[in-house]
Amino acid sequence: MTFTLPTFPAKTTTALTTIPHFPENPKTLILQQCRTIKELNQVHAHLIKTSLHLIPSVAENLLESAALNLPQSTDYALSIFTHIDEPNSPAYNIMIRAFTLNQSPHDSILLFKQMLEKSVEPDQFTFPCVLKACSRVQAVKEGEQIHCQIVKSGFYLNGFAENTLINMYANCGKFEIARSLFDNMSEKTVVTWSSMFSGYTKCGYFEEVVKLFRKMMESNVKFNEITMVSVLTACGRLGDWELGKYIHEYITENELTKNPTLMTSLIDMYAKCGDVDMARRLFNQMTQRDVVAWSAMISGYSQSNRCREALDLFTKMQEANVEPNEVTMVSVLASCAVLGALETGKWVHFYIKKKKLKLTVTLGTALVDFYSKCGSIENSVEVFIKMPFKNVLSWTVLIQGLANNGQGKRALEFFNFMSENGMKPNDVTFIGVLSACSHAGLVDLGRDIFKSISRDYDLEPKMEHYGCMVDILSRAGLIKEAYQFIQNMPTKPNAVIWRTLLASCKVHKSVEIGEESFKQICILDTTHSGDYILLSNIYVSVGKWEEALRVRNLMKEKGIKKTPGCSLIELDGEIHEFFAEDNKHRHIKMIYNVTEKMIKKIKLAGYVPNTEEARIDAGEDDKETSVSHHSEKLAIAFGLIRTSKGATIRITKNLRVCNDCHDAMKITSKVFEREIVVRDRNRFHHFKEGSCSCNDYW
Repeated sequence: MTFTLPTFPAKTTTALTTIPHFPENPKTLILQQCRTIKELNQVHAHLIKTSLHLIPSVAENLLESAALNLPQSTDYALSIFTHIDEPNSPAYNIMIRAFTLNQSPHDSILLFKQMLEKSVEPDQFTFPCVLKACSRVQAVKEGEQIHCQIVKSGFYLNGFAENTLINMYANCGKFEIARSLFDNMSEKTVVTWSSMFSGYTKCGYFEEVVKLFRKMMESNVKFNEITMVSVLTACGRLGDWELGKYIHEYITENELTKNPTLMTSLIDMYAKCGDVDMARRLFNQMTQRDVVAWSAMISGYSQSNRCREALDLFTKMQEANVEPNEVTMVSVLASCAVLGALETGKWVHFYIKKKKLKLTVTLGTALVDFYSKCGSIENSVEVFIKMPFKNVLSWTVLIQGLANNGQGKRALEFFNFMSENGMKPNDVTFIGVLSACSHAGLVDLGRDIFKSISRDYDLEPKMEHYGCMVDILSRAGLIKEAYQFIQNMPTKPNAVIWRTLLASCKVHKSVEIGEESFKQICILDTTHSGDYILLSNIYVSVGKWEEALRVRNLMKEKGIKKTPGCSLIELDGEIHEFFAEDNKHRHIKMIYNVTEKMIKKIKLAGYVPNTEEARIDAGEDDKETSVSHHSEKLAIAFGLIRTSKGATIRITKNLRVCNDCHDAMKITSKVFEREIVVRDRNRFHHFKEGSCSCNDYW
């Protein structure tokens, strides 16, 4: 294929400018003193007037200045290049480099082809230039052809060419060839090692990075920045804290702590290894922090589930006038999703629109996930529809979001759309689809879809899929069938599956199977407080108070503490936290006062407190007070205080919503004419006009 050069008029038609004392060798003037296109135009005009432009070395200097030194002047460089009668290899090299640097690597490769067609002999600098272009666009076929030319031309023993070959093959995923070239090199410089590290890192071969680094240490080769960044990235992905700490000590000993790239890599490594506090200490020590450093730290908090700190740091980032990038936005949206911070996440979405940031698959999927986890499912669907490109994760996130928000049938419709659009579901997609069947009570369809996983999609059902089927059956009250399903599993069920069954035994008052489920959990896993609470509640539901008290006493003997119920509500960008029978909030007296008034009103509308949900150690006279002071009721009361009439109240709960609170919130939504959206540990509940989206099926 021949490279077609556009025709540009020579930019010297204006009056020629006379430059006094023009040097005999204008190289320094052209390459160092020409800082704008206008200045270069003046020099260019003088060169034409004096015919100096006909000297190849001067023409090359002029070309280099336009192509590589001045910003946004590639077109001007190309006009110079086309007016050179017979461009030699240095001139071609300059333009090949320029195209690659200006994000036009395809043009670099095409120009190299024209160079060969014009019988211009490549030199030792040509091959590295065009190999970099091949690396950028994964043009491995062209790279292999150039490799043959290097061998034929005798430049094979040139270290620079070999290093670029290794880099090209590694970046194109041809690691066997890259490693063979690497291993057969008699002398390896730090650049050679770095070429292998970069390729392994780019393609996610993090274990190979660590292995190669240990070999490098044995060879006593001094590390450079690329080496350390690659190894720190690998340490973060593998959770290799010790090796990362070794690199940190090396950076400190060699006084490299002022290098922002290395420090940012250290922050990212420590955060991904779970040492977020060390990451923050390093972040605080940095005198200059760019968007990458801020994003690494915010991402670290988000990935460690320290979401409040992530949002606090994001606020500080804005105060520092550092503009966030896509990585920042994705991390902030993930934190907002965990906390249910709808207003903060909406601001992020507004910022994305305002700055006209490209709605990439990653960013779009993060928005879909955020809105669905905040219970704003229509916004989630709207973002999904507007996404120009979607991958299997995008579809999966939406399907799971619809299922969790009580729209199981709609989730299944999107699953069908997914197939119609030629997108093949993966094993995670089917977890969302089976969840949709579970939340919608579609037992028969759930059975059919479970069978189709292996039959129609050639996927092997995993433990999570079996867990979904147990959930589908047991939620529908088919406790014995669910138990039999577990007994017939081809693999040994884990504690999660038995916990799923145990939770349903509480709802359907199945004591015998509940006891067996608890027994299996004790064998398979360290029992959590929730396991004891569920078994205790099963006994309470059938009036076995002594057995319930025995289980609670067993908890105390083993030192197992109940996870306290906690509810979050975001108001005016601030997240408020409530615990059952709380007394720490600064407005707690007002909140209890409003809670009591709220309870009185909903009682008049038919609410009867379910004292079975009270603390087991509460006296008869205190049980009603105990259930009325559950964390979600306090959060709703505060929402009634702080929001305008008719506004939606949104709550995030760390545990499953109890039966009493569920009943209370249905009636509260009707009496106070509010929509109440509650995200508990299992799903969303959209309470409106006295009913819930889960149809009392949770």
